[in-house]
Amino acid sequence: MRHLGILAHSTEGAALSFLSFCQEGFQRLGRHDHPDITLDYIPFGRSMAAWDAGDHDAVRATLSVSVERLARAGADFFICPDNTAHLALERPGPALALPGLHIAEVVADQAARDGRRRVGILGTSYTMDGPVYPRALAARDIAAEVPDAGDRKLINEIIFDELVTGVFTDDSRRAYVGVIERLASRGCDAVALVCTEIPLLITPADSPLPTLDSTRLLSTAAFDTALDHHPFPTWRGGPIT
Repeated sequence: MRHLGILAHSTEGAALSFLSFCQEGFQRLGRHDHPDITLDYIPFGRSMAAWDAGDHDAVRATLSVSVERLARAGADFFICPDNTAHLALERPGPALALPGLHIAEVVADQAARDGRRRVGILGTSYTMDGPVYPRALAARDIAAEVPDAGDRKLINEIIFDELVTGVFTDDSRRAYVGVIERLASRGCDAVALVCTEIPLLITPADSPLPTLDSTRLLSTAAFDTALDHHPFPTWRGGPIT
């Protein structure tokens, strides 16, 4: 089995990724068993000024330090359970120290397998306004639909004021369900939960549309990679072509 490195960039999403990866092992390998894991986390707050300034190169430089530390710890490949971070990881620059699975590619592959044609995108404002998911979905002939401006603001505020700090309320759940209902009325046939904390707030039973849970999909793909059931990644940061 291959050694997984988890490049953390937000607390709750990274914790869910770690737990779901381990739980895959318990279900598929037996009690208390899973491939080796190392997690590295440079506090998210240290990157916020760069995010607010749109300095994705500075964020990439910080993330690359974590990848280097994962490599030194013996990891064979990495995942980053933070969708927004992929805006920075896709920036041109030196190759990362390890190959990694790209979260948007994993989610888009599942959308294609499910036969989706128009997918709503829920994430941070950086992700909803950014090119990562429109590009990944368009490569599979799937349209990406983002909420309107007011709903994007609401989604983003709940993420940063609540979800990333482990706060999950019924009021916020109802607000998200309302956004998903409006995406459904615009023709979406699924919704991608592409802030890795959102699946802790919205379950498939809550959602008016089928969900694409980016956190658990990435963990499952990582598990399959660790067991050589999935092609070993070659992406080391930079643009996806």
